[in-house]
Amino acid sequence: MLRAGLKWMFLIIGTTIGAGYASGRELWQFFGHESGLAILLFTVFFSVCCYVIMHVSYQQQSSDYLPVLRDIVGDRLTKVYDVMIFLYLSTTTVVMIAGSGATGQAFDFSFWWGVLVITVGLIALFLKDISGLLAMNQIVLPLLLGGLLFILLLFTKDQGLNVLSNLSEQRNWTAAFPFTALNILPLIAVLGAIGNKVKTKREIYIAAFGSGLTLGVISFIYNNSLIQIADELLLYEIPLFAILKHYPFEILIFMSVLLWFAIFTTAASGILGIVSRLQNVWNAPIWLLAAVIIVAMVPLTTLGFSTLINYIYPVYGILNLYVLTRLLLYPLWHKTGHKRV
Repeated sequence: MLRAGLKWMFLIIGTTIGAGYASGRELWQFFGHESGLAILLFTVFFSVCCYVIMHVSYQQQSSDYLPVLRDIVGDRLTKVYDVMIFLYLSTTTVVMIAGSGATGQAFDFSFWWGVLVITVGLIALFLKDISGLLAMNQIVLPLLLGGLLFILLLFTKDQGLNVLSNLSEQRNWTAAFPFTALNILPLIAVLGAIGNKVKTKREIYIAAFGSGLTLGVISFIYNNSLIQIADELLLYEIPLFAILKHYPFEILIFMSVLLWFAIFTTAASGILGIVSRLQNVWNAPIWLLAAVIIVAMVPLTTLGFSTLINYIYPVYGILNLYVLTRLLLYPLWHKTGHKRV
């Protein structure tokens, strides 16, 4: 029971804690000063959203996100969100593959070697269906979370920081809404694919509230650490490196490898969401679908996505806030019988 719940918990965290989060860039963009209450609200919102998504997918015994999406946003908006989820997963996965190429360049390898490594790794991962992804998450994510937490706590201790300082100033509490909403669509895609594999409701409780609490605690400590070096962050593309500069080069290498795995887990979750949806159209083995999709994405890593993202991401922001509202109010409107809008 506990083991199954932890398995889904790591799937949720693996979907959420991509390179943007692990590097500190997302946290600093949304939170920063006066954000303790915002992070607390995020913890609650995130846990509730994960619980509702998993509860719906468990009830539906779903193998892809479409029936879950329909129950959450209603019939009329399902087609819109179906397209948006597919685009979101595709663009973020391509960016992750390109990110692996850029990581390779950082270590003086060719861009294409970095792309090749993540491409081969992703295809190999799905040779064992979804079980390969779940097994990897249970090994990689404890290392990633443990390594990140260790560095942050060490930094907090070495700098003599008080993580509970300035709790009376919380003007940035509204940041909880867009930050939570940012992660909603990929969670629907991934958790919608495992509804028929969840056996009990206890697994849902462990996964939903365990992931929310874990991310909440790490986010609070991480954000507090970044506040202490706020003046230096303008000099760093990756805020985590501003913390790591205080420690030996070996730790920088170790955390860089963990950042690559954060890229890998995010890409793997994106592929899972895409292939589970496509299996409704093309009844092929999951590894074959994954291979076709990944190979098709490789040429796209050379394109500039800034224009596409500039247009699509603001739309995501608005649509995601609507989904967030539906998820948080799900117990209320669901009881009234208004399942469709």
